[in-house]
Amino acid sequence: MPPNTPDIFDQWAHAAQAQHVPEGDTADASPTPGIGEAGPQSAPESGPTTSTALRRAVQELLKHGLLEQSAKPHLFRHIATDTARVNALLEPLDLAVRLDDHRGLAFVTIAATYQADGEDEDEWTHPLVRRQRLTLEQSLLLAILRREFLQREQESGLGVPVHLSVDSLLPQLEIYLGSTGSDMHERKRLLNLLENLRGHGVVSEVDAQDSFTIRPMIVHLANPENLQALLHTLREMGRANPAASQGEEA
Repeated sequence: MPPNTPDIFDQWAHAAQAQHVPEGDTADASPTPGIGEAGPQSAPESGPTTSTALRRAVQELLKHGLLEQSAKPHLFRHIATDTARVNALLEPLDLAVRLDDHRGLAFVTIAATYQADGEDEDEWTHPLVRRQRLTLEQSLLLAILRREFLQREQESGLGVPVHLSVDSLLPQLEIYLGSTGSDMHERKRLLNLLENLRGHGVVSEVDAQDSFTIRPMIVHLANPENLQALLHTLREMGRANPAASQGEEA
């Protein structure tokens, strides 16, 4: 093609521009946007968009059900400073976020306005929330850990990490469940219970030194009155059990 001959794409562009420029307009008029181009008047109207940082924070919140300030302070700050926006995003799902500013915790709850479809469904039933039932032993350990956590908070103040050792829990568990006569069996039983509760976000993983951290979510996981009644019932059962009674006297 000779050097002065216009390129075929230039010819098409000039032809399209000349076709759409009304008579009397100058040659500087902007061409009509083609396919894939967005003109000023063609942009759809939309509400305020959610920032990338807040999107990530909400996704992390929904992924685990909770968000701790100590673990991810940047994401927690977005949830804490824009709680109204987060609740607006969760509203179509009949979910809401609750903040525990004192302990640096944000967690998902079922919205107060949610109503189950069936009459036989209780207030905790929700299509997006899996109800995880605890066994009697898991509930017992949860009550003991919650009591330990609140006691340490009273002694050291809010926001201070609460660490416990497996050995310190074994005697307390024996009071209610009795002694099996095998230290190895009792330790294995406790480690299994702790691993099960770890999935509920109330304890950390047991480390190489057989110690773990009680996480602040434990305060909100169960009703304190129910846990206290559970401890009372199990204490009475332990007193009626000779093996448990020996463990309690020890």
